[in-house]
Amino acid sequence: MRKAIVFLLLIAITSILPTFALAQAKIDVLVKNGTPNTWFKDSVANNDVLIKNATVMTAVKGTLENTDILIQNGKIAKIGKGLTAPAGVRTIDATGKYVTPGIIDCHSHSMLDAINEGAFSVTSMTRTRDMLNPTDITIYRALAGGVTSANLLHGSANSIGGQNTTVKFKWGHPVEDYPIPDAPPGIKFAMGENVRQTTQSPQPGRALRYPRTRQGTIETDRDAFLRARDYKQAWDDFKAGKTKVQPRKDLELEPIVEILEGKRLVHAHSYRSDEMLNLLLLADEFGFRVATLQHGLEAYKIAPEIAKHGTGVSIFTDSWGYKLEAYDAIPWNAYILWKNGVVVSINSDSDERMRRLNLDAAKVEKYGGVPEQDALQMITLNPAKQLGIDKRTGSIEVGKDGDIVIWTAHPFSVYSRVETTMIEGEVFFDRAMDSQMRLDTANERETLEKLDVNRAPGTGGGPPRIPAEKRRGERDEAEYGDGGNR
Repeated sequence: MRKAIVFLLLIAITSILPTFALAQAKIDVLVKNGTPNTWFKDSVANNDVLIKNATVMTAVKGTLENTDILIQNGKIAKIGKGLTAPAGVRTIDATGKYVTPGIIDCHSHSMLDAINEGAFSVTSMTRTRDMLNPTDITIYRALAGGVTSANLLHGSANSIGGQNTTVKFKWGHPVEDYPIPDAPPGIKFAMGENVRQTTQSPQPGRALRYPRTRQGTIETDRDAFLRARDYKQAWDDFKAGKTKVQPRKDLELEPIVEILEGKRLVHAHSYRSDEMLNLLLLADEFGFRVATLQHGLEAYKIAPEIAKHGTGVSIFTDSWGYKLEAYDAIPWNAYILWKNGVVVSINSDSDERMRRLNLDAAKVEKYGGVPEQDALQMITLNPAKQLGIDKRTGSIEVGKDGDIVIWTAHPFSVYSRVETTMIEGEVFFDRAMDSQMRLDTANERETLEKLDVNRAPGTGGGPPRIPAEKRRGERDEAEYGDGGNR
């Protein structure tokens, strides 16, 4: 039976090889102003590209008309007019199009195979890095919306949740290429209904998890920091020779010690202003800074206090009313925070909303009149600052990574679409390529469906294979002694 299956697979592969070859040939040709434009493969290796005649929204130095951008070795090398590309560098004619920095989503759970570890209220030992799924189709769809980077967070089921991962969406690359190497590590905190689990019905026989109140939530945080401070002191005494016995390594407390040392950023899920203020006061008590208040729907109520603490806020523009603690949200939240000097970003917390963050940024111009460049910064430079990666990305400046998006029209227009998204000069989404690949995939499917092995028995296909025996799933096949050939 196995030989028969292998034979059928060989026939299938042989029959679709021309399709794959055709697809590869067509992928190497992109459309520029309706004309085929061959991309030079020898320039792909070092990520060199010249973008010509674009309207460049830099996010820091205004909007530059009819401007060129030269990317070499993945970095922005030159910005100006009349630039020429060295030999072998591919050129993109962006006449009539807009170019922006890649969008950065400061709150995402995309490409995570697990989000919440809810067994304990403090799960600081867990890591989203262990759960990255580079095959999640959300990545490609995010690129189609101009998103190049994201803050992948643990869920909000815990007072102190798991460790984050800051990534670039390098679709098709090995998972090791996704995390940004020099991004400061972070961790998820949470307050409110999710932590207290007030909307959940406990299973019969299952004890309710502490905390169940808002006062219990802040007490859980304080207790964790007290334990971490004692743990740190024990290690300091041992390293100084004051004690002889080496302390036991505690995976729960190690990340919290890093917070106390200023080495790990706190990203705190929060809705109500009283809870946000409580966390800021706790940070004062233990001498650390909260990097971001995530969601922050009532942040406008305490904008001066947030600014005083140097804390950023990452918000929804106009999503509210989905639970009680979200009822006091207003669309002027971003404007009020911005007016008070708070670094504001707009996040998605959604695989779908992520693809429309450009339109969420446009809304803050309507609600409060935030200037265009400041609105753009809320989805580019500001989240980069909040994540500690603004020295490498978030704006179009010489020396920064070539994380670039080319739009068909102004990115704040509902009629605008992403044409090309590149990370460090490498194209990860191109609309012309996408259209061709859709056709190639449809043709490939049609070819596969015609194979005898894929036809239903009533239309000429053979009967499905009947398993010979029940497989023992709890044991490795090698233990059977035949290498799994039964």
